[in-house]
Amino acid sequence: MRTQVVIIGAGPSGLMLGQALAGAGIDAVILEQRSADYVLSRVRAGVLEQGTTDLIERLGAGARMRREGLVHEGFTLAFDGRQHRIDLADLTGGKSVMVYGQTEVTRDLMDVRSGSGLATYYEATDVEVGDFETAPGNGSARVRFVHGGKQHEIACDVVAGCDGFHGACRAAVPASAITTYERAFPFGWLGFLVDAPPAAHELVYAGHERGFALLSMRSASRWRSYIQVPSEERAENWSLDRFLDEIRRRLPESIAAEVKAGPVIERTVAPLRSFVAEPMRFGRLFLAGDAAHIVPPTGAKGLNLAASDIHYLSGALIEWFKEGSRAGIDTYSQRALRRIWIAERFSWWMTTLLHRFPEDSRFVDRVKLAELDYVTASRAAQTMIAENYVGMPY
Repeated sequence: MRTQVVIIGAGPSGLMLGQALAGAGIDAVILEQRSADYVLSRVRAGVLEQGTTDLIERLGAGARMRREGLVHEGFTLAFDGRQHRIDLADLTGGKSVMVYGQTEVTRDLMDVRSGSGLATYYEATDVEVGDFETAPGNGSARVRFVHGGKQHEIACDVVAGCDGFHGACRAAVPASAITTYERAFPFGWLGFLVDAPPAAHELVYAGHERGFALLSMRSASRWRSYIQVPSEERAENWSLDRFLDEIRRRLPESIAAEVKAGPVIERTVAPLRSFVAEPMRFGRLFLAGDAAHIVPPTGAKGLNLAASDIHYLSGALIEWFKEGSRAGIDTYSQRALRRIWIAERFSWWMTTLLHRFPEDSRFVDRVKLAELDYVTASRAAQTMIAENYVGMPY
């Protein structure tokens, strides 16, 4: 079997890339280790930057997002018994974000790809990537995998590793050729997804002496909220009543009173980490999304960074296949990493400011409070937050 591009991973980044290449007439096959139902069962974040929604629209997968997505022009910082709204639209010249779940983005992209009759192999196991060391144009990379009980091999010009943190693509790169940077945080987020109207119409980020809390939503009738817990905590130890008691303690009273119970759809504990792998290109192998970087969810950047990677990578590959220019593929890693590190800094800053760390002293507590005081008093500081939150330009 031969194709121009093999995309490994059918999450949002792989599906976005596949659709972008198909629109330019470039043949691409997607391999996914899990079943389609499993991929859709993963409930993830859903705050989309304007650049992400624009990309989804260009790929022809934005119709349901336009109908059901919630446009947010601000969010609230809550601390020390106070509330302060960060007015995104005012601070950024009219920009906003959209709340629309990553699962729904994935579903829409799957539907568009399926409707186009493009090749996707779900439950493709034992994936091996080889012969990718030389630049595109110098022979073929090879991807081997098992599907339907049979061994398959695809020769291709390019491999796109969109297969996540634990995927085969980054693992195939020799350790001497890659540098990784990582920070594991000593806590996680316990999250509940509940079928009940959210307590506020915009997100609320709350710093509290008991730990961080985030009031969020997936739709006008379904809330998704989190509290900071020790990293070893287990979701099954928490009933909805216990969770509601705790999050209400950490939220301002006026908002806490509006947090409603309902049927629980999901409860999870997610670890928090920052991770970056450099570079993101190795001959004919290109990494994108979680295969190359992870951010703590505090800054709402995970899916958005995957989208910006695909913006750079799809443009670079289209330029190479259609025009023979190497300019895009040769600068892909540099361009993507510049934006990634800006988002890593913002997510780290938000996480550090709003969470309680085991080693925090009374002095650190007061410094964090002083910084929050400064942020709420300074338009310049709020503009920094707003610009990062809506997303830096591509």
